[in-house]
Amino acid sequence: MTLTSQYYPALAAALPSLAGKTVAITGCTSGTGLVLARTCADLGAQVLMLNRPSPRADAALAELRQRGGKVELVACDLQSFDAVRAAGAQLRKAFAGGIDVLCNNAGVMGLPDAATPDGFDVQMQPNHLSHFLLTSEIWPLLETAATARGEARVVNHSSGARRGPPLKADYLRAKGGKLGGQGFMGFGKWRRYQQSKLANLLFTYALHDHIAQARPAFAGKVKSLCAHPGPTDSGLQAKTTAAGGDTFLDRMILNRTLKAAHSVEDGTMGIARACCEAGVESLGFYGPEGAGKSGPAVLLPPERAPEGEALLWRESLKATGISQYFGWAA
Repeated sequence: MTLTSQYYPALAAALPSLAGKTVAITGCTSGTGLVLARTCADLGAQVLMLNRPSPRADAALAELRQRGGKVELVACDLQSFDAVRAAGAQLRKAFAGGIDVLCNNAGVMGLPDAATPDGFDVQMQPNHLSHFLLTSEIWPLLETAATARGEARVVNHSSGARRGPPLKADYLRAKGGKLGGQGFMGFGKWRRYQQSKLANLLFTYALHDHIAQARPAFAGKVKSLCAHPGPTDSGLQAKTTAAGGDTFLDRMILNRTLKAAHSVEDGTMGIARACCEAGVESLGFYGPEGAGKSGPAVLLPPERAPEGEALLWRESLKATGISQYFGWAA
């Protein structure tokens, strides 16, 4: 069933022109990422679609080009650090004029306890660790855009599932496949997902602080923002089921989400505001109010956790092998 968009058309119509700007988006073959890519292209931006090579990625590229959008496909498999580094090198070479917005949108949900080829959890690496690495890889392009056009933005996509226990170091370490297995009624996969979505939010706060410390000239100029979509039938649910999401807990979580869901366009409001709206401030967090409720994306109160932010930064540096996060620009 296709849900009618209640809020997104009015938001999209009110967004400013993005002509002359470049927007890079991960995970935009479908769902909120594709809606955002389409919106940014319609607003005049050059859109870089960072996707794992696939027929779906080719189809999404063709769709936006048929609309007249200025779009490019950049191969970026977030399950592989080497692939992320290769994408970073390609972007630094091909887009030396700068990237105005990096939207770390891609995500997977409810997958079994397994390891990526790099040894990390198959949810944590693509949802957070690879985005942490990608942001470092293209950092000089963000500074270039901020210098030339006044600002740049890093926008992370979290989830209502972020709520729960504090971040734990084991989930950020090379312990994929050794993080509790299925667990009681399939609970383990959802705890791993919760940790990855909490990491998205904590990365937003930690990045803001580390920019101020290490690159003070760009504090407030390279803005770090976050959003969550609210309950949205974005296609992740079907992928969870295909990956074995057939426990009682899986069905309960997915059914509850779908019953409360709003359209994919309405679920895109948070990242669209953070990426495109004029006048946003670093540390802004956008999404529907309330737990598990649909609705328009609003500016939410901060959810800072200093100990978790410090842990995330320390463990993410170790996991990705980065010695100096802003080293490209040093």
